[in-house]
Amino acid sequence: MCGIVGVVGKNDATTIILNGLKRLEYRGYDSAGIYVAGDESHLVKAIGPIKNLEEKLDTTITGTMGIGHTRWATHGKPTVANAHPHTSQNGELVLVHNGVIENYDELRQTYLATDHFYGQTDTEIAVHLIAHFKNTGLTTKAAFKKALAVIDGSYAFALVDTKDSETIYVAKNKSPLLIGLGEGFNVLCSDALAMLDQTNRFVELTDGEMVTLTADNVTIENAAGEIIKRDYYVAELDASDIEKGTYPYYMLKEIDEQPVVMRKIVQKYQNDDGSVAIDQNLLTSLKNSDRIYIVACGTSSHAGWAAKKFFETLTQIPVEIHLSSEFGYNMPLLSEKPFFIYLSQSGETADSRQVLVKTNELAYPSLTITNVAGSTLSREATYTLLLHAGPEIAVASTKAYTAQIAVMAVLAKALGVEKGISAALQFDLFHELSLVASAMETMINEKESLAELTADYLTDTRNAFYIGRGNDYYVSMEAALKLKEISYLQAEGFAAGELKHGTIALIEEGTPVIGIITDAVTGPHTRGNLQEVTSRGARTLVIATEDLAKADDQILLPTVHPLLSSLLAVVPTQLIAYFATLQRGYDVDKPRNLAKSVTVE
Repeated sequence: MCGIVGVVGKNDATTIILNGLKRLEYRGYDSAGIYVAGDESHLVKAIGPIKNLEEKLDTTITGTMGIGHTRWATHGKPTVANAHPHTSQNGELVLVHNGVIENYDELRQTYLATDHFYGQTDTEIAVHLIAHFKNTGLTTKAAFKKALAVIDGSYAFALVDTKDSETIYVAKNKSPLLIGLGEGFNVLCSDALAMLDQTNRFVELTDGEMVTLTADNVTIENAAGEIIKRDYYVAELDASDIEKGTYPYYMLKEIDEQPVVMRKIVQKYQNDDGSVAIDQNLLTSLKNSDRIYIVACGTSSHAGWAAKKFFETLTQIPVEIHLSSEFGYNMPLLSEKPFFIYLSQSGETADSRQVLVKTNELAYPSLTITNVAGSTLSREATYTLLLHAGPEIAVASTKAYTAQIAVMAVLAKALGVEKGISAALQFDLFHELSLVASAMETMINEKESLAELTADYLTDTRNAFYIGRGNDYYVSMEAALKLKEISYLQAEGFAAGELKHGTIALIEEGTPVIGIITDAVTGPHTRGNLQEVTSRGARTLVIATEDLAKADDQILLPTVHPLLSSLLAVVPTQLIAYFATLQRGYDVDKPRNLAKSVTVE
C-alpha cells in the first residue's frame, strides 16, 4: 500500500512506470507489480526489490498505457498472489490500491460469496466488487463509481479495463494521489517525485473524487457526479529541495513518512522466518549485562524514556535514562556489568560522544542507534543499529524519534527471546509495528481537524502544558519540546500527578492543558488532574486512545499495543507543533538558535 504510478498516452510506458517505482523505493515495500497495455499487454508481479520485477519483464512489450505499484503487506503475506496489480475474476479489470478497506470482509460476504480469490488482500476484493457491478450491465466507470459508494476506508485507486487501452480510472480517499499533466499524455502518482522526469505540473485530488484519465483529458468528478475544475500547480524543485518533494516543509514530509519508516524497520530487521535480525554478539553482550544505561540528548532522550518500559518488560533488565550533558561530568555509581546505548539521529552529538569516550576508556560495551552509518558515534561504539529512517532535514526531529523507539523495541524483542522471557516470546512485534504504521496513517490524515484545534487552543496563548502519567508523561515531554522549539510557545511537559505539588500554580484563566491518556490504569487519574486544572480556569484538550476515550475527548487515537502507544500518541502532538508554528508565521524547518546536529558540548 505504498506507491502508485501510471501513464497514458506516451510510448514506452514500461520504462516510465519502472522509473517511477524506483523513485518510490524510499517508502519501503516488499513486492512490486506492473500492468502495461498497447498492441499487446502484460501484467507482471514480483516479490522483493524492483530489480526482481525488471528481470521478469518482457522488454519488447512497451505499450502506451499502464499502472504500477509497490506494496507493503497489510492484508496477506508478501507473495506474488498478494502483490498488486490485482485482477477481476474474468481478468478484464486491473487495479492497484494504496490504503485499507475497512469493510472488505462484509463486501466479500455480501456481493462475492461465490468468487474465487487467489490471495488475501482487501484490494482483490475491491476489483472483484467493481467487476460484480459491471456484470450487471454497467459501464466500467459506472461500476467503479458504484463500488466506491459502498467501500469504507482509505484508498488511492487506479483502475484499468483491459479492453480499453486509452483510459485509467482513478479515485482517492485519505490516501495521497496526484495527476501529472503532460503534452499529449498524462500521468498519475502517489508522490510527485515519482514523475518529476515526465512533468512538473500536478493536479491535487481531494477525498471522494473520481478521475477519468486519458492522454488528452483529465475529468475530475465528485461523489455527486459534478465536474470539478482545478488548476494545476508547478512543482518547482531544485537539487537542494528535491528530497522535500511537493511538501512546503521538510518537517511535514518527515511526519508523513513515519508509517513508511515503521515498515522499513520491520523490513530491515525481520528474517525470512519471521525472527529478529540482530547481531548475535550484540545480544550476548547485552544478555551478560546487569543494567542498561541509555545516554542521549533532547528528543533522543525522550525516545529513551519511551523505550524504558517495554525494554524492561521484554528483557527483565533494569534500564536507566541519562542526559549526555549531565552524565559526562556527573557519572553516577554504575552497576557491575553496565551496557551503554547511545541514541543519536546524526551520530555526531558532541555531548554523547564525550560520554562514549569515557565509557570506552572504562572498557564498557556500547551500542549506538543512529540514522547515519559511519558517523562518529557509530564508528566508536562497539556495535551499531541503524534507524533506516532516511535523511531527516527539519531541525525538529519527528521520524527519527519514532524510529529510535521502534528500533529499541526490535532490540528488546530479540534480547527477550534470547533470554527466554515469556513476555518477549508472546509479543508479535512485527505485526504490532505494522498496526502502528496503519494507525499513524489514520492520525496523519486528521491534519485538517488538528489544524483547527491548534488554532482554537494555541493562537492567543503565551504558554501551554502537556500532562500524562507513565509513558504518557514521557510523550508529554517530547510534545512540549516540539511545540517550544519551533513555535516559541513556553511549553512544558509535566507528570500529571505532580501538578498539585507546585506546578498547578502556573495555571491561569484560559491556559491550554493537553492531557495524554493511553493507559487504562493511570488514565482515570490523569482525568482527575485535568478536572483540577479546569476548576482553576484551564482550557483542556484530551488525546486518548479509542478504548479509553470519553464522549467529549477531542483527539482519538486508534488502539495499539500498550507497550507501543508512545509511537502513536506523539503524532498528533507533532502536527500541533507544526500548525502552531505556521499560524505564527515562523519557519517550521529552521527555528531560531537551533541546529540539526549539535556538534559542540
